[in-house]
Amino acid sequence: MAPSHVLRCCQRGLSWIPVIFINLVVCWSYYAYVMELCIYTIPNPEEQVIYLVVFHLCFIMFMWSYWKTIVSRPTNPSKEFCLPKAEKEQYEKEEVAEVQQEILKKVSKGLPIYTRTGGGAIRYCDRCQVIKPDRCHHCSTCDQCVLKMDHHCPWVNNCVGFSNYKFFVLFLGYSMIYCLFIAATVLQYFIKFWTLCRRRAAENCPQNQLPDTHAKFHVLFLFFVATMFFISILSLFTYHLWLVAKNRTTIEAFRAPVFRNGPDKHGFTLGFKKNVKEVFGDQKRYWLLPIYTSLGDGHTFPTRLVNIDPEQLIGDQPNSKGALDGESMSNSHNHLLDNSAADGKQHTDGGATVTVTVENES
Repeated sequence: MAPSHVLRCCQRGLSWIPVIFINLVVCWSYYAYVMELCIYTIPNPEEQVIYLVVFHLCFIMFMWSYWKTIVSRPTNPSKEFCLPKAEKEQYEKEEVAEVQQEILKKVSKGLPIYTRTGGGAIRYCDRCQVIKPDRCHHCSTCDQCVLKMDHHCPWVNNCVGFSNYKFFVLFLGYSMIYCLFIAATVLQYFIKFWTLCRRRAAENCPQNQLPDTHAKFHVLFLFFVATMFFISILSLFTYHLWLVAKNRTTIEAFRAPVFRNGPDKHGFTLGFKKNVKEVFGDQKRYWLLPIYTSLGDGHTFPTRLVNIDPEQLIGDQPNSKGALDGESMSNSHNHLLDNSAADGKQHTDGGATVTVTVENES
């Protein structure tokens, strides 16, 4: 027990190394830009003020969204998705997979679950001992099931999922703007240092040019580092914007979710506007702020087309957990469904009304 506990502590400590590295680079970039460039290098006071104001605005938004991504803990499935005590004991004693599936199907009748495994079975996590909600996956690094899991990011030492996906996208966007602003404003001084003042003797520098000081090395490296990070972040940011527009996670982009009628990579797509609102919320004034505004509860998601299981429409279920009850769904989730009604059709079967959205993907 002791060695394994020590090993876990060491793993948790080592997992913070990428975060520490990023923060050290950011701290150095702050010093190099504010002190070495703006204060020691730029001769024009008006240019200094403009650069410093815009830089600090980018810096604050970048660090705010970055640390919101780090400190927002992953959301786990609620207790409604855990097996009751009797069914749990029966499941653990049973060795036949088919019988275990029957137990899971019985429990999941009252749950809003529409996705399955590749073989059509109920998705169950033996590690966490919960029935997985739609879009939920187990993270081996965090050792827990994460709602709407996208991926585990070592640079934030956290799982990116339902609770912090908006923060992660904003972090990518603001870090890209931060690097772009630094590279763009440093460029002219980078060229002067690189081409005109690369000799150490001051008399070899042309008049009215920058003197050859220690700030030169900070400015040169600042441009290289900012450009390198901008290029690397640009592709990642563009990819996640595409995922938001398609309403997919990274996992779903590589492996389409499986519904009762088979795999469907467009299963959760509601159209471009609703896809964006599901991540960033209804109120556009909060979209660019690292404030939680995502719609839904993380357990249930509006789907483009749901093939309803007739067993889940049976009304006389005394042991139903009420997860399909409209009152238990979040208001924001219902709001998305209500908006979808304008673009979809309503079908009534056996007294149960199901909204089916047929809007084409934008």
